[in-house]
Amino acid sequence: MTKIDFKKTLKDLYSPSAKAVVEVVVPAMNYIMVDGTGDPNDQTMFQPRVEALYSLSYNLKFAGKGQLGQDYTVMPVEGLWWVEGNLPVDPTTSDRNTWKWTLMVMQPDFITQAMFDAAVEAVRAKKNPTLLDDCRFERYDEGRSAQTLHIGPYSAEKPTIDCVHAYIQKQGGKPTLKHHEIYLSDARKAAPEKMRTVIRQPFG
Repeated sequence: MTKIDFKKTLKDLYSPSAKAVVEVVVPAMNYIMVDGTGDPNDQTMFQPRVEALYSLSYNLKFAGKGQLGQDYTVMPVEGLWWVEGNLPVDPTTSDRNTWKWTLMVMQPDFITQAMFDAAVEAVRAKKNPTLLDDCRFERYDEGRSAQTLHIGPYSAEKPTIDCVHAYIQKQGGKPTLKHHEIYLSDARKAAPEKMRTVIRQPFG
């Protein structure tokens, strides 16, 4: 049985260089999503959502292997970030109570809504993590986007974000959808200065 690593098959989307901002076209993809508000450093808000996302994602991985004969690597957590009025967040601010965010994990196209619904019931019977019922299965289409890789702590992202927006402006474009981050490193284990985060901004 071949095991798919979508970080490799979708390398242009999940493994950008840190040396330059590049333009990509992100196709519509399926995600498990869960919403949140406030400071992401508040683990009582953040961690239960990550736990629910991964519980469902691993259940679906094993369902795909058992039911479809298709194995794959579970993808990293991603985040959409904004404040009221769909404005981008400022990672340098100390006031994060107004932040709104959606955490999500990409799912292969062969994972269906019916499989997700079954996974919810299976996870409920085994673990029943907090916020399980807040999770949803949704298709998200970003299309034309600019992105780059940020290396370092989340609090130091602003210059990288500014570079992405400067690229968009240079192309004569304007940001459209929400600020998007993909967390390639485990913040619980990686040294802050070595953390790798994809910074993406859809534009038109």
